[in-house]
Amino acid sequence: MKIESQIEKISSFQHLELLANQVVEGFISGMHKSPFHGFSAEFAEHKTYNSGESTKHIDWKLFAKTDRLYTKRFEEETNLRCHLIIDNSSSMHYPKLENGEPFFYSKIGFSVLASAVLMNLLKKQRDAVGLSVYSDNYEYYAPEKGSDRHHRMLLNKLEALLESPKTAKNTDTVTFLHQIAEKMHRRSMIILFTDMFQNADAAADAKLFSALQHLKHDKHKVVLFHVIDEKTEISFDFDNAPRKFIDMESGEEVNIFADNVKSAYEKQVQDYFKKLAQTCAQNKIKYVPVSVGANFEKILTTYLVEKQSFG
Repeated sequence: MKIESQIEKISSFQHLELLANQVVEGFISGMHKSPFHGFSAEFAEHKTYNSGESTKHIDWKLFAKTDRLYTKRFEEETNLRCHLIIDNSSSMHYPKLENGEPFFYSKIGFSVLASAVLMNLLKKQRDAVGLSVYSDNYEYYAPEKGSDRHHRMLLNKLEALLESPKTAKNTDTVTFLHQIAEKMHRRSMIILFTDMFQNADAAADAKLFSALQHLKHDKHKVVLFHVIDEKTEISFDFDNAPRKFIDMESGEEVNIFADNVKSAYEKQVQDYFKKLAQTCAQNKIKYVPVSVGANFEKILTTYLVEKQSFG
């Protein structure tokens, strides 16, 4: 079953942990028909045996079934350290949800559920996870750990982000990415969820990419999930009635007819996305645009591919 179908069945659930688990279980079951077939054996209690390791913990029963050597994996082991970063500025609380739309149809809701999904997968693989949240201040930091208590604490924080008031908060991505980078002392995979909402000028872009490059110090791997609402922020899909557009962070207002600016807007957005992708590629940062909704398979597949190359 595709993840999109799973999401449709469980979108009425508001319990973040349950919803994340359902997404991951649906993804794992689908991996048997994917390029990751065979990888799922590592999810629960085993890891691939490497030549030269002790044979003490080899699972011979599993070897008899698969003709491959795996060793039993223990609770205290961790193969990966992952730090999740969420932009919680006001623009991330767009679009405003209507008509009972599920919470992950807003950018912050999508980022929260995607983070919970990754945490669930990391937990299954006995990996350590940490979390940072920023907006106009450094709202939250938790270092990478793998305990159940730590996992619950992070889930509680994610749930709180969905309940927090959506007051005007500017984005200070550059300052806080530098601060987060200073806290990362052990080699980790760093995953950032942001809408990249900032002043679009050369100086601001240079500062942003300097901060992203700082995250890569000490050989960290950085994945940037650029979270967008494709319908309105990319396609600019509005009728041509006169509309008031309000900047969610500055409060600035502009009254326009959408058709009058649609072509120019779409070209500027396309140029910006192309520049982001090129600059990230030059800096060896994995750049992945994702639209709000049910595209969690893209999140999980990206994570697995990046983990395999992390080594």
